[in-house]
Amino acid sequence: MKQFLGIDIGTQGVRVVVLNQEGNTLAAGDQAFQFSGDLRIEQDPLHWWEILDQLLIQVLNALGDKSKIHAIGVTSTSGTIIPIDWKGNPLHSAIMYSDQRSAEQGYRCQALAKERETVGYTAFNSSSGLPKMIWFLENFPEKRHDLYKFIHASDFITGTLSGNFGVTDYTNVLKSGYNLHEEVWPSYIMDLGVHLAWLQDVVPSGYPIGKILPAWAERYGLSPESLVTAGMTDGCVSQVASGAVAPGEWNTTIGTTLVIKGVSTEEIKDQSGAIYNHRHPQGYWMPGGASNTGADWVSHYFGGQNLKELGEKAEALVPTGDVAWPLLQHGERFPFFSPQARGFMPEGKEDAYVFACGMEGVAYIEKMAYDRIEELSGQKVNKVFSAGGGSNSDLWMKIRSTVLQVPIQKMANTTGAAGAAILAASGTFYEDLPTAARKMIKVEKVIEPETRWIEKYQEGYKRFLGELKSRNIC
Repeated sequence: MKQFLGIDIGTQGVRVVVLNQEGNTLAAGDQAFQFSGDLRIEQDPLHWWEILDQLLIQVLNALGDKSKIHAIGVTSTSGTIIPIDWKGNPLHSAIMYSDQRSAEQGYRCQALAKERETVGYTAFNSSSGLPKMIWFLENFPEKRHDLYKFIHASDFITGTLSGNFGVTDYTNVLKSGYNLHEEVWPSYIMDLGVHLAWLQDVVPSGYPIGKILPAWAERYGLSPESLVTAGMTDGCVSQVASGAVAPGEWNTTIGTTLVIKGVSTEEIKDQSGAIYNHRHPQGYWMPGGASNTGADWVSHYFGGQNLKELGEKAEALVPTGDVAWPLLQHGERFPFFSPQARGFMPEGKEDAYVFACGMEGVAYIEKMAYDRIEELSGQKVNKVFSAGGGSNSDLWMKIRSTVLQVPIQKMANTTGAAGAAILAASGTFYEDLPTAARKMIKVEKVIEPETRWIEKYQEGYKRFLGELKSRNIC
C-alpha cells in the first residue's frame, strides 16, 4: 500500500505526518522552532531545515518500512518570500507574510496592477509576496548580482529535497503577481524592478517536480524513486485536509488567522480585493480570503491556563449578549479592508466570560465573510467544513454553527501536514484531488446549530455590526 509524507512549515514550528493511501496515519510528529526575536518579521529558513531534518529522522524511524513512501508534499505560509542564489542558499532571511515593512511597495504594486491588469490579482498589500521582493531589491541592491530566484516558503523545502528551486505552484504565486487566467507572469512586474528571470515556473499544486535527491533518500531511508511534489499555501492545504475540495464546498480554518476558502467553477470577483481566487489543481477556482482575526488571542489572553476547564465555564455563559472582537494585529484585511481597525474585548470581566466573548467575536467575523461570499456569488452556503486549532473546541464549533445557521463538519485529520500528504497523493497516485480526498479523508464529527441560541446570536450579530460601524471600522 502506498504511503505519502506531508510536511507543514508553520510560523512557530514544523509538523510531519505519514498517511497511507486510505488516509490512515502511520506516523507523525511536530517540533517547535527555537527562534529569538519577532517571528512575524523574519525567520531563518536554514533553521526550518535543521528542525525538519531532525523531525524526519525521528518520525521515519518510528515508521519502520520507509520504502513505501511514494511522494512528498509540503505546505507553508502564503506571502513569505526568500531570495536565493544559484545553489539554493538564502541571500536573506525569509521575509514573513506578516512583515509590514513592505507596505509602501504594496501600494505601488496595487496601483500599477489596477492600471495594467484586467483579470489578474491586484489586491497587493504588505502581506503579499511581490512587494516583499521589491522591498528586498531596494534595501539590498548589492545582492542583485547573486540573486537566482525569489522563492516561497514551501519552495525552500521542496527545492532542498529535490534540487529543483525553479518551480512553484498555483497557490503560492497568486500574491506574487502571477496571472492565473493567462498563466503568465505579467509584464508590469518588470516595471516594478523585478526581472522575470528571477521568478519561477508554475505548475499545479501536487504536480511532481522531481525525485528526492540521493543524499536525502539515503539519510532518511527512503526510496530514491520517491517523488517531491509542488507545494501549496497553508490556507489552501487546510482546505484540502478539511475535505472542501469539490465545487460548492467551503472551509474555515482557524489558526493564527482565520482563512475561508471554497471551490467554485467560476471565480468570485470582489472589487475591494478582500476576496481573492486561488487556482485549483483541476482548473476550478478556490475563492476566499484571510482575516487577521483568528485564534492567536487565545494564547495571548489565556496562555498557560487549562483551556478545557475555561471552555466548560464559558459554556454556561453563552450567548453572552456582549460584543467583542479579539483582533490582536493593527488592521483587518478580510471580510473587509480596514488599516485603522483595532480589536476590543470586555474589561473587568472574569476570564471565562472574556473567553466566551472572544469565540463569539470570531464567529461574527466568519459570518460577515460568508455573507459577503453569498452576496458576490449569488449562491447559498449550506455546509461549512472546519480545520485548524479553533476546530478543536466543540463549544466554539457550536457557537459558529449557530451564528452561521449551517452545519459545520470536521474531518478526523485536519492538520496542514495531512493536507500536504493528500495533495502529494492527488498528483502522483490518484486521478485528481477530489478523488484523493474521498479516499483519504474521514469525517470525525458534524456540529449542528443550537436552536435555542439562534435568536440571541442573530441579535448579537446585529449589535456587532453596529459596534464596528460606530467605531468607523467598516
